[in-house]
Amino acid sequence: MEIVAAPRALAVAALVVSPFPVVYLHLSSGGTISPVQNTISDYVSVSGGTWLLGFTALALAVGSIALLVGMVRSGLPRRGPVAVLIGLWAAGLAVVAVFPTDPLGAPTSMTGLVHRYAGAVMFASLPIAGWLVSRAFLPSPPLRRLSILAGFASGAFMLSHTAVLGAGGGMVLLGLFERVLFVVLYALLFTLAAALSDREGTS
Repeated sequence: MEIVAAPRALAVAALVVSPFPVVYLHLSSGGTISPVQNTISDYVSVSGGTWLLGFTALALAVGSIALLVGMVRSGLPRRGPVAVLIGLWAAGLAVVAVFPTDPLGAPTSMTGLVHRYAGAVMFASLPIAGWLVSRAFLPSPPLRRLSILAGFASGAFMLSHTAVLGAGGGMVLLGLFERVLFVVLYALLFTLAAALSDREGTS
């Protein structure tokens, strides 16, 4: 089914290219951004970080919307909870691209607050969407397991913010938790694309 294959191919392409700007920013940061303590958004402090991070977020959003289009064309209700949740995930990505976090050491601004709240919406939405898809529309044990794992990883990342607020000289693992979360979310999205391909092949 070409109507499904085209958006799925776009989704995979967007997902593949999206992490490369972050890898570049990490290599060019000269060790100033800790992958353990600092979030990916903190690469905004590196030269070119704002637009490179924006590219990553928008590429992820495009890939996710393309997956949603493929699922809708394959029979997913366009106004159901899955469509809403993936839409929230993609919208959150667009918002964090437009409203970057505050540079390291800078006071919290309204832009930074918008970035944080949009991130919270993102990380809450996609794991639930994946779990709902895996239960009915695209029955897939790997997708279900990854969705549950993403939910736990998202919760751990959210809770790690409390360690930052109450840090008293201890080790802050905010960056590590977020990077683990993103690895799981990428795995979830690629597994979703594979499950959609399997559905297309059997239809």
